[in-house]
Amino acid sequence: MIQLHCFAESGHSYKVALALELSGLEWEPVFVDFFNGEARSAEYKDTLNSMAEAPVFVDGDLTLTQSGVILDHISKMTGKFGGETPEEARDVLRWVLWDNHKMSSNTGVLRFQMNFLSPAHRSDDVIAFLKGRQKVALSVLEKHLTQRDWMVGRGVTNADFSCCSYLFYNESFDFDRSDWPAIDAWLTRIEALPGWKHPFDLMEPAFPKKKA
Repeated sequence: MIQLHCFAESGHSYKVALALELSGLEWEPVFVDFFNGEARSAEYKDTLNSMAEAPVFVDGDLTLTQSGVILDHISKMTGKFGGETPEEARDVLRWVLWDNHKMSSNTGVLRFQMNFLSPAHRSDDVIAFLKGRQKVALSVLEKHLTQRDWMVGRGVTNADFSCCSYLFYNESFDFDRSDWPAIDAWLTRIEALPGWKHPFDLMEPAFPKKKA
């Protein structure tokens, strides 16, 4: 059975967990105690991911890291979520790369700064910078979704999984769905997909209180 080494607070893990859940593949989450240093241990780096990150996809002798690579592999395994034409496949990749550079990279660090880093170590300047970067990315996403139901093509793809992941978390990170009507409608469509689950219902959280 496929194993996904992950934890519920990880938006990058959620991208893959959601794709696995909706793909119909048999898989199981394996909790990574990230906040207590497991991913930085020598054993984890030597056997799972030298980059000391989650998620890690393990299927028999195959071990994959980086959410975009794993999403692409799931599509190749199942024929799902990769786009219906070569042109769509390229556009899916374009949005996955955009998300990793412009959206998730800024939102993930902003959320970490505002919620998981001790107040003594937070930087108001860094937080303000990240809020600005996130607002620009959200504006791009909002404009793109104003005229369409899905990021690419006629149905959900890896572009949707990648771009939506951090936006389902409840902590404060300067994002309110009501401020972004097209994004809000898109997230509602994703929530309505058969089999959709919140990250805390797919993976074990490091901080159970964060589920509320």
